[in-house]
Amino acid sequence: MLFQSVTHNLSQLSVLLQQMTDEFYTMPVTELGGASVGEHIRHIIELYECLLSRYDEGVVNYDDRKRDKTLQSCKTAATERIEVVSAALLKQNKNLILRQMVGGSIMEFESNYYRELLYNFEHTIHHQALIKVALINIKDIAISEDFGVAPSTLEYRKNVHG
Repeated sequence: MLFQSVTHNLSQLSVLLQQMTDEFYTMPVTELGGASVGEHIRHIIELYECLLSRYDEGVVNYDDRKRDKTLQSCKTAATERIEVVSAALLKQNKNLILRQMVGGSIMEFESNYYRELLYNFEHTIHHQALIKVALINIKDIAISEDFGVAPSTLEYRKNVHG
């Protein structure tokens, strides 16, 4: 179920990118603190890529990731990389070490692949919510109601509203 949820979520990003003009993809957006949608998409992709590229090594450090400006300037490149990430997600769970800078010191935490995949999924939803705010008034872009909404919130809404 985790893999299906993550790949569905990433496919929502691809659908969104197909609707967006290149100009809007790279344009600074006030609602995003001056960042572009492309910068948010780049950030999402790079965290997934970091997890996948460090899987075999077993030590993940999201601070130490590539920052490929092509992903924020070319929505075609971003869409292609989303497809590559989606195709590579299905892996066995295994223990990982999460290395992270906290308060100026590098710390290490025990984790595992599924936990980090879940973190990336939730992280993506957070960025989708920000992107949704930036796009809400753009009439030419259709955004699904569940885009940028946590699964627990969707479940809650379903139970409350029947």
